[in-house]
Amino acid sequence: MYEAFYQLKKNPFEITPDPSFLFATEKHNEALATLYYGVRRHKGFVVLTGEVGTGKTLLLRCLLQILRLSDVHHAYVFNSRLGPMEFLQYVVADFGLPVSPNNKSELLLTLSRFVISRFKKRLTTVLVIDEAHHLTEDVLEEIRLLTNLETPNQKLLQILLVGQPELDEKLDSINLRQLKQRIAVRAQLSPLEPEETAGYIRSRLQVAGNTTPDNVFPIETLMEIHRHSRGIPRLINTLCENALIHGYGRQTARITPAIIQEIAMDFRLSVVNSRPKTEITASGKPSSDVEDAAKTLLDLYSSLRRAQSTRERLRGTVEKVGARDNEPYI
Repeated sequence: MYEAFYQLKKNPFEITPDPSFLFATEKHNEALATLYYGVRRHKGFVVLTGEVGTGKTLLLRCLLQILRLSDVHHAYVFNSRLGPMEFLQYVVADFGLPVSPNNKSELLLTLSRFVISRFKKRLTTVLVIDEAHHLTEDVLEEIRLLTNLETPNQKLLQILLVGQPELDEKLDSINLRQLKQRIAVRAQLSPLEPEETAGYIRSRLQVAGNTTPDNVFPIETLMEIHRHSRGIPRLINTLCENALIHGYGRQTARITPAIIQEIAMDFRLSVVNSRPKTEITASGKPSSDVEDAAKTLLDLYSSLRRAQSTRERLRGTVEKVGARDNEPYI
């Protein structure tokens, strides 16, 4: 729609992870090299984590594109909300192997024979799991057991776990300490710095065919984009895509900070949907689950004290009327 108006040959800000648009920052180069090293050196477990929208899947697709040029065959799990049996069935099927519907031992035998046969031919086999932070502990344990396919020198199945920071928290669990100890290589993606955001936008415009990106997004607009996106590439794409649509609609060749502010407001980018730790009660005082529990304990303590005081008064009354030593106090 707006491509010709901005001298573009294709859309530069699609949110789908297209490897041709990879903007190789130092962090991205380091992460890509780390993943490649882990796979090619047969390190076994490799983990990549990063916040939502930082480009993990794009980096993963770039890695797979590189690996396809060599002796690597991979299975790619993009939906990790599976049970242990479903997970094994999916992996075996994605490797192109026959799937047993209800027999776990046959699935494992099929997978192990496949991996061993490839190893004998000096070929590399990789299992890639995206959105790995959704994996249950049971599935993660199944994955760990798959790494028992090994020789005295190296792992036969290379496993890449890719997910949000929640994956790190999950791997820190005491129940998964065996898996955590087997992780040989780790990489992490973080949001872009302001100058990286500017370079990212210019690079995408140039790849899409525009030779004068600063005429479309001047420096003050680039900084406004970084402020609202917080350096997260997916949000940068959303802001820039809609900015070009708005600009085309108004027939303006130059995107201004005001346009970015308007779009950020429309997309509610300043709104963080997190549950507050405290709530304001009718009395105007803050309340929370912890404070409610403390209030309950204090009420209980007060009730016990009142009950104890009542018993002591009754005991004193009985003593005054001359109760015998062997008579119980009421």
